[in-house]
Amino acid sequence: MSIRRKELGDFLASLRSKCPPAAFGFPAGIRRRTQGLRREEVAQLAEISPTWYTWIEQGRDINVSSDALDRLARALRMDRTQRAYLFELAGRRDISPLPADPELPDGLLDNLVQGIAMPAYVLGRYWEVLAFNPAAAALFSGWLDQPGPHNLLEYVFLDPGARILVEDWEARARRLAAEFRADSRSSLDDPALEAFVARLAAESPDFAEFWRRHDVLERQGGLRGFHHPQRGHLAYQQVTFRLVDHDEIKLVMLRPTT
Repeated sequence: MSIRRKELGDFLASLRSKCPPAAFGFPAGIRRRTQGLRREEVAQLAEISPTWYTWIEQGRDINVSSDALDRLARALRMDRTQRAYLFELAGRRDISPLPADPELPDGLLDNLVQGIAMPAYVLGRYWEVLAFNPAAAALFSGWLDQPGPHNLLEYVFLDPGARILVEDWEARARRLAAEFRADSRSSLDDPALEAFVARLAAESPDFAEFWRRHDVLERQGGLRGFHHPQRGHLAYQQVTFRLVDHDEIKLVMLRPTT
């Protein structure tokens, strides 16, 4: 039995045991030998075979479809984290993930980056810049020090100044397109994303070419070089963090290497 299948079964059994029967429309009853819901009750709620559900909890070597996982998640009233964990254990893509948590408090992201000494900025779902600090504005002169809105991909592919500032522009731009494709893997059918990509591809032949390659790379750290018009050559180590409850939001920091 694989560790993942066993963990999946144990996870479902544990969650089932914490579900009060009355809250799910079943009589509590004094003769219940099972704490929480019975297996057949979960199967009934999820509209799957009781035998099939039992096999899942037992960690049998069976394939569980995304649709069945979706019904189980809804039947057991899983929250966003539990649902993501369920699909991860089953090795399936979530067909209808729960929406992101409520909006972040006003000013939180801005206050966060303002307290960072090194250049730092925050990217949203479409790599729009949600916040940045003075050090980032000084580094990206001609972009972040100008009125917004700002978008990292639009800057790199549409602003001629980016080709001067960013060292080895072509390699970095190709990597950014691959990182954005990987970052957007769960929302490639989002109409807003499709419109954004189509517009950027229409305005930038380079982006269109890189996007057509279907390269995918995780947004990782590494050495980043810049040819600053006033400060000369600059080198930074890039580090990217994601917010736990808002996976689409990324904090990028650039630590000077000299």
